[in-house]
Amino acid sequence: MAVMTIEQLRIFLAVAEHLHFTRAAEVLYVTQPAVSAAIQNLEREYSVRLFHRIGRRIELTDAGKLLQIEAQKIIEQVMLTERGLKELNNLQRGQLRLGSSLTIGNYWLPEKISQFQNSYPGISIHCTLANTEEICLGTATGQFDLGLIEGEVKSTLQNSLEQKSVASDCLQIIVGKNHPWYHQKKVLLSELTQTDWVMREAGSGTQQQFEEALLSWGIKQTQLNIILILNTGEMVKSVVETGVAAAGISELMIKKELKLGSLRAIQILDDRNGKTKTLEWVRPFLKLKHRERFQTRICQAFEEILETEPVNSYLEKV
Repeated sequence: MAVMTIEQLRIFLAVAEHLHFTRAAEVLYVTQPAVSAAIQNLEREYSVRLFHRIGRRIELTDAGKLLQIEAQKIIEQVMLTERGLKELNNLQRGQLRLGSSLTIGNYWLPEKISQFQNSYPGISIHCTLANTEEICLGTATGQFDLGLIEGEVKSTLQNSLEQKSVASDCLQIIVGKNHPWYHQKKVLLSELTQTDWVMREAGSGTQQQFEEALLSWGIKQTQLNIILILNTGEMVKSVVETGVAAAGISELMIKKELKLGSLRAIQILDDRNGKTKTLEWVRPFLKLKHRERFQTRICQAFEEILETEPVNSYLEKV
């Protein structure tokens, strides 16, 4: 009895991708007759047609479409298994694919990556920065081994992704020197609707958390006068520094500007219940990983570093 081989599946996937036997042979660096033979053997062994031959072109049949889906899963699992075997040599080589939201990736994660590379210099790290929504999707589909976000995972992905808090961050409402709040330092909650605002784009973790904070404070986003929506925190900082609008932003991003005085963090006073109290706005940094995908030893080693807080962490409460 013949057995379906990994090589046959690789050849089939190349033909299915290019819909051309010769192009598939060129990509795989094999002969065109070898490609044709592999496809013919599969079709003969399982008594199916994988491709319609229509003149000089080909199309996937229903059987071909089914095999394409399953073959991709098999090849992916083989690749993960190969990676797992290669790292048995005391974590001396291999790679880690990280996905991180922008604030974490720019201001919190670099120290963790440096710490990891000092311990495991032979392991390469590929880190992609994007907004929270994109990182969640990439982690769910296997693009990233681990994801790091400061927003929320969509309900449609929560069954696929395991979440764990590894740090936290204070978000601040900031203004520049030209804003009338700059010299007040404190404003009442009700005053938030009386100024212009600069916001991050939809899908941003910062934006998600800001919207949730507003709702918990009894304010709908539609009540704010939003004059700009920008896709990076750096752009938000620059606009607020020179303008007369306010913004909600990570405390990690504005340490230098607060010291220089080009920005000021404004305390928000809640007087809704007759007692004035200062509102705090804290969000977790979440580590994401797929619940079912194979987790390498490299991932496990990096997770340990993520969950170890440095002695002089800027997240430590004084």
